[in-house]
Amino acid sequence: MSAPFRLEALTEAHDRAAFACGEEPLDRYFQTQVSQDIRRNITNCFVAIEAASGLIAAYYTLAAASIPTPDLPPELTKKLPRYPAIPAVRIGRLAVDQRFQGRGLGAALLADAALRTLAAGPAVYALVVEAKNEAAAAFYRHHGFLPSASHPRTLFLPLATAAKALLPPRPAWTRTGRGQADIFVFG
Repeated sequence: MSAPFRLEALTEAHDRAAFACGEEPLDRYFQTQVSQDIRRNITNCFVAIEAASGLIAAYYTLAAASIPTPDLPPELTKKLPRYPAIPAVRIGRLAVDQRFQGRGLGAALLADAALRTLAAGPAVYALVVEAKNEAAAAFYRHHGFLPSASHPRTLFLPLATAAKALLPPRPAWTRTGRGQADIFVFG
């Protein structure tokens, strides 16, 4: 049985014209500006494609960011180096087409964003978002994001938290081979 949606990087081949999430700024950005931001290396954009129709069901963008250390809760900052800011990845925009809302795609996009960030080369402490309204902030809080100390609609999700939720536990070592030729691989 095939999956109803596939996630992939946005390309020029994707038809964005019919996308409508119900938030005009998100629709306009996706239809007219995101390609320019991708070409300028400002953001990357990923889309959920409905397998049956080929329609874009949802999208999100990722970009480099940082979180000012004073914006983090004290219980987290005491465990972090005393840098003025901590590296993060920003989910700049996340939207689901109205025809596909209510199917869990928003949560699936958050999981995909976390997995892509965890797999990326640079060290990153958290995903960060700027919620446009209280409904969006509630969505992110529901998925484990925490509000920053100085801006309640700026929320972040430590990647260690995301990894615990998304990745299977990994042993400290694995055994390959048999008998006296055992090899232990750590990490």
